[in-house]
Amino acid sequence: MTSRPEPEATPEMTPIAPIHVPMLRIVEAGIACWVVALVVTLVVPTLHEGDRGWWPWACVAGVALGAVGWLYVRRGRGNATDAA
Repeated sequence: MTSRPEPEATPEMTPIAPIHVPMLRIVEAGIACWVVALVVTLVVPTLHEGDRGWWPWACVAGVALGAVGWLYVRRGRGNATDAA
């Protein structure tokens, strides 16, 4: 495998700015999806009976882990502002 040499920076080339991604909104949307899935699994009896008894708990775990992620991003550690 041969590697290509990196192009040298010229005065015409400007560095590409990172795209702002609203991580807090993305995490909130994920939590909302898990809450909807939890409600659906609890409302439809066949989705939480028998071998599927763990399905509501998977949704609860998704909500709980999403809450941890929300707190992490909310405190400012989930963004690349201070990344080197």
